[in-house]
Amino acid sequence: MQITLKYFASIRETMGMGGQSYETQAKTLGQLRDELVQSGGPAAQALGRDRVLRMALNQNLCDEDADLTPGAEVAFFPPVTGG
Repeated sequence: MQITLKYFASIRETMGMGGQSYETQAKTLGQLRDELVQSGGPAAQALGRDRVLRMALNQNLCDEDADLTPGAEVAFFPPVTGG
């Protein structure tokens, strides 16, 4: 399914972009995170399991067990972001 990814603060800096369209087979946010980490490169560093981060699904904070839907917007950001 096609989704939109958005990256904020230090995650955006590590990824080198603010967002992207992404084709995924993941069913949940946690599976999506793991899929991105397994792709290697900046995603492995920015989203790795050793990093604390927050996730939002369609602009609502969610846990990793939240279900993805086609066309969803997923945002990743550190637990504290500045203004």
